[in-house]
Order: sequence, then C-alpha cells, then structure tokens
Amino acid sequence: MANYAMVLNFQNCIDCMACEAACKEENGIQLGIDKKRIWVGITEDSIFGRPYVNFYPSQCNHCQDAPCVEVCPTGASYFAEGGLVMVEQEKCILCKGCMEACPYDARFVNDKTVAVDKCTFCYDTRISRGETTTACQATCPTKVRTFGDLDSEDGEIVKLLKERRFFVLKEEEHTVPKLLYLVPEDENTALNSIGHKTKIYTWNEFKPLIEKATAKRRPQWKKVK
Repeated sequence: MANYAMVLNFQNCIDCMACEAACKEENGIQLGIDKKRIWVGITEDSIFGRPYVNFYPSQCNHCQDAPCVEVCPTGASYFAEGGLVMVEQEKCILCKGCMEACPYDARFVNDKTVAVDKCTFCYDTRISRGETTTACQATCPTKVRTFGDLDSEDGEIVKLLKERRFFVLKEEEHTVPKLLYLVPEDENTALNSIGHKTKIYTWNEFKPLIEKATAKRRPQWKKVK
C-alpha cells in the first residue's frame, strides 16, 4: 500500500496559477478566490535594500497525525488508504471544527456539496483509476511538483529526497506533513526564502518520523468512501 506525498521545488514557481486552474477543472471546484484546494502563497521582503518575492505552492498536507481528523465529531474526516486525509461529505455537518484545527488553512466550504472540501491528491479522478500523478503536477510548466510514494525506495519522490535537503511548514504543530519543500540549490535564494528557525532535513533524518507516524495511523486507514 502506497504512502502518498508531494515534493515541491518551490524555487521554480512562477505563480502562473496553472495548477489552481487545473485543480478546479479536474475536480469540479467552484470559481472564486475562497474556493480552492490548492494555492500559491506569496511573501515579499527586502534584504540590504533589494526587494525579493517568494512563492510557496500549498494545499492540504495530508498530515500523518492530522488534527482535523481528531476533532471531527462524525467521522467525516478520516485517514484513508495511501495515507490520505479525506472527507466523507455525506457525514459532514459543517461544524467547521476541522477548518479551525487545520494549521495550514487547507479546507473550505463547498457550497455545491454543502460540506467541507479539500485537496485529495486527485484520488477520485486520477489515482484510483491507475494514474500516477495529480492534475497540478501534470499541468505545472516549471516542474515544481513531484507526486509519489514515500514507501517506495526506488520511486522518483524518494530518490529526489535522497539527493536534496528539504523542510516542512509549521513543524512545531507535530503533524508530520507530507508536503515536502526542497531547499533551493542557490544559496542566496535559500537564505532569503527559509526562516532561520526552520529545521532542514535529509531523507535519513526524516524517514524515521514518517515510519513512526505511519505505524501509528496505518491501522486507522480505511477505504476511500
């Protein structure tokens, strides 16, 4: 059984929004800035008087220890096969507890289904049908995203993580997120885009965290509903 994750080479992001458009088209997401499963965050700053802009593509982190699942009173949010965090919309009562619990603001209310919605790594439209990538990865012109299986040592995603150092967002939340951001190879870009308190990982350092969290949660994995 796969353990799905996504690696982001955010240094390559040009904020073209092709990923957002592809996600809406693929998954039938409503139009509107507040209705989106994926987005690109922007930070602006300057160093020694020279301005710079950073783009951080983001979406649901499909956390191994997802607080949104823990707080859901009806079981609508659950851990699915492949380590996915999913929502069974028929059980959602719109209490919005999961939206409050998510450290990444990755959930929104879908007015068409009258339920909370979020990224599913295109499970319904692609992965469950035998495809090996997501709409956002397939569409990105600068190859920011790589989707794959953390349990496959010979897979593309693990090979990439063995070659490059990386970090996760909001590590202090202890959610073991599965959006993994590659440290830019350009030193100046790295210094200007990563906080000095951010922990930088190698694959050998991060792998035990994944294995421990997976062992804890895998018994709770259910078939996607």
